[in-house]
Amino acid sequence: MLASTVGICTCRSRPRARPAGGNPEASRRRGGRHALTGACGQSAWSADAERPPPYNHTVESFDVLIAGAGPAGSATAIHLARGGMRVLLADRACFPRDKPCGGGVTGRALKQAPCDITPVVERVVDTFELRLHHRRSFRRTSPEPLILMTQRRRLDAFLAEQAAALGVDFRDGARVDELEIRPDGITATVGGEPVTARVLVGADGANGVVARTAGLGEGIVRGVALEGNVPWELLDRYRYQSTAVVELGAPAGGYGWLFPKGDHANLGVGGWASEGPALRGHLARLARAHGVDPDALGEVRGHRLPMRKVGATTPVQDNVLLVGDAAGLVDPLSGDGMYEAFTSARLAAEAILAAEHARYPAALAQALDHHAGASWAAKRALDRHPAVCFWAARSPGVFGVVAGLLRGDVRHPNEARGLARPPLRVVARVARRA
Repeated sequence: MLASTVGICTCRSRPRARPAGGNPEASRRRGGRHALTGACGQSAWSADAERPPPYNHTVESFDVLIAGAGPAGSATAIHLARGGMRVLLADRACFPRDKPCGGGVTGRALKQAPCDITPVVERVVDTFELRLHHRRSFRRTSPEPLILMTQRRRLDAFLAEQAAALGVDFRDGARVDELEIRPDGITATVGGEPVTARVLVGADGANGVVARTAGLGEGIVRGVALEGNVPWELLDRYRYQSTAVVELGAPAGGYGWLFPKGDHANLGVGGWASEGPALRGHLARLARAHGVDPDALGEVRGHRLPMRKVGATTPVQDNVLLVGDAAGLVDPLSGDGMYEAFTSARLAAEAILAAEHARYPAALAQALDHHAGASWAAKRALDRHPAVCFWAARSPGVFGVVAGLLRGDVRHPNEARGLARPPLRVVARVARRA
C-alpha cells in the first residue's frame, strides 16, 4: 500500500522505472557534472572554462503521459493500465492532498467508477432537505442510498494507489513542464526529468496547462464556489449525518449546500463567476441559517467550476485528450463533476487503446450532452425562478425522478411518468422563457 493513503507525503520518494534499454550507470549519474577527458586522461576543459551541462542519456518513454491525478486522471490511468499500456501519472501536489469539492459520489457516478471506492466512503446519504431562501424547507427520504460522501484527500489518494497497483508509474510532487506537442508524440519534463510519450491526457483541472498548451478548452463557462468545514460538535449530528441539504435562491446561478462527512460537515455556496465577490457573505448567511458561527468554519477555500456548453469545441486534438474538469465537464446544475470525470476517463481510454482518438468527441457528446442539455435548462429556470423550482421539487412524484437521476436509474427528466410530469413540464417552460 502506498504511503499516501496513511498521510505520509511521498514526494520524490517513489522509485522511478528505468526505461527499456536505459543505462543504469548513466541513470545513477543523472544531474552530475562530468569532465570531458582527453587521450591522456586530463580534462579537455580548462579550470576557468565554462563547462556545458552533462548529456542526459536517459529520457524515459511512455505510451501515455497523464497530467493530473484527480479522479479523471487516475481513472484514465487505471483503464489504460488494464489495457496493457505503459502510463506515467503525474501530479504537482504531494499526496494525500485535499481539494475544494463537495465530495459526493452519486449512484450514477458510482456506476462509472473504475473500481470499488467503499474503503474511502465516510457517509451514506439517503435523505434530501431542500430549502428556499433560508426559510421554507421540506425533506424526502429514499429507500436506497443516493450519494456516497467522501473527501478528495482520501478518494484521490485511493484511486492513485489503485492505478499504481496496476503498474502505473505514479509521481506526486512532480510538475509537468516544458510541454512540446508534435504529430508523432510529446516531450515534457516531469518533476524536472525529461520524458516522451505517444499520447498526452490533460486531467489537470480548470486551470490546467495542457489545455492552454494545446489550444483547447473553448466554449467553457466559469462558475465559482466557496466552502468550509465545521466539526460535528457545532451541529445536530442526528439531523445531518445522512442528509444532503440544498439551499435554493442564492447565489445567482447556483445554490448553497451542507454535506455530511466523517468527522465534520462541509458547507458551501456556488454560482456564476460574477458572484465571486459576494460568496463570503452567502457562506456566512448559510452557516448562520444552520446555527453555526461563520467564524467557526475552517479550511475555507474557493475554486472554479468549468462548465462546457453543449456543442462546444470538443476536447481532443491529434494526440492530446482532455478529461474531467480540464475539459469543462462539470454538471451546470449540480456543480458535480464526478460522473463526468469517470465517464470521460473511460471514453478517452477506449479511444487511446483503439488508436482512434478522433472518436472520443462523438462518444463524449453521446454520453453527456443529452443530460447536460437538461441541466442547462434547469439551471436557467433555477436562476430566474427558484420558487417555481422549489414548488416543482416538492410536488408529488418529482422526488422519485430526482432520486432516479442521482442513482442513474433515470437518464433524463423527460422519462418522468405519472404525477411528476406536469410540474416538470412547468419547469421546462420556464427554462425556455428564461
